[in-house]
Amino acid sequence: MSVFEARDFDHHESVSFFDDKRTGLKAIIAIHSTALGPACGGTRMYPYANGNAALTDVLRLSRGMSYKSAIANLPLGGGKAVVIGNPSTDKSEGMLLAYADAVNALGGRYITAMDVGMGPADMPIIARGTTHVAGFDQPGKSGGDSGPLTALGVFVGLKAAVKHRFGVDTTKGLTIAIQGLGKVGSGLAKHLHAEGAKLIVADVNPEAVRRAVDAFGAKSLDPEAIVMADCDVLSPNALGAVINDDTISELRAKIVAGGANNQLARDEHGAALKQRGILYAPDYVINGGGIIRVAGQIFDWADDQIEKRVLAIGDTLAQIFRRADAENRTTNAIADRIAEERMAAAKAAPLKAAE
Repeated sequence: MSVFEARDFDHHESVSFFDDKRTGLKAIIAIHSTALGPACGGTRMYPYANGNAALTDVLRLSRGMSYKSAIANLPLGGGKAVVIGNPSTDKSEGMLLAYADAVNALGGRYITAMDVGMGPADMPIIARGTTHVAGFDQPGKSGGDSGPLTALGVFVGLKAAVKHRFGVDTTKGLTIAIQGLGKVGSGLAKHLHAEGAKLIVADVNPEAVRRAVDAFGAKSLDPEAIVMADCDVLSPNALGAVINDDTISELRAKIVAGGANNQLARDEHGAALKQRGILYAPDYVINGGGIIRVAGQIFDWADDQIEKRVLAIGDTLAQIFRRADAENRTTNAIADRIAEERMAAAKAAPLKAAE
């Protein structure tokens, strides 16, 4: 299959393949857009079944990063990388340094960060070979842990949805069902508990559930059952595709607002939510705190400036909700349109300047 014929190609600016026989590195780096700045996105290491599966994943993820950075008003484009292999058995120092060389070959057009299979222990090794790396703890720079700021962004975004749907400025007294209690889900639970929300929680880790029950007085449900919980807001913060053909008709929440990526199994599920009167906070908007943190490290922003941008996620979502109502369209379609408008304007600016 040619890259140009790939279903998810979507006019990527470049797709580069790297094969280092000595270290076993097989990597693909996809740059979707540099209209707003250098492409930024994590590196994922995964034992893909074949090269086509790896290509599909990197193209989808790269495009998603373009939209995520654009909607967050960041001076970054979208890119992503995948390394084919088992991170537990195939990864080596030599492979990571060879990957750094691959990043360098793109001349700064791509900045890499962590993703599945590439963790905090790997990034300093990659950083020995390239300066085009961010999103981890580095001496003299703002912290690399994006969890707390992502949770803050989900909290203010959830409140914007509550304001739009229920007309109130607080989650006090509302029932929020949180699926997933990792760094983002547990941080969100802390914010919501402090404001007086009633929590229902679920996670595959029983200890994480126990901590939330003890600390926040939360009720617990099985991870599969919580999607159908009797609640005001469903907040998916774990798996993707939780909004699908099987779950939509069973939802009892009036709002879906959480930090998980790719919550809609397909784009048309946004229309199905709208038809049921359920307000959806597009995932790549509400979970933008992570990429904002990475951008802050890249551009040396002060912590208060980074936090200000994260808090603006609520305003962005409020704009999306109003525009969706005015145009009678889905919120995910409106979010895409705004991101596309920003990228198109950036591309057009040099042409106008040259006239």
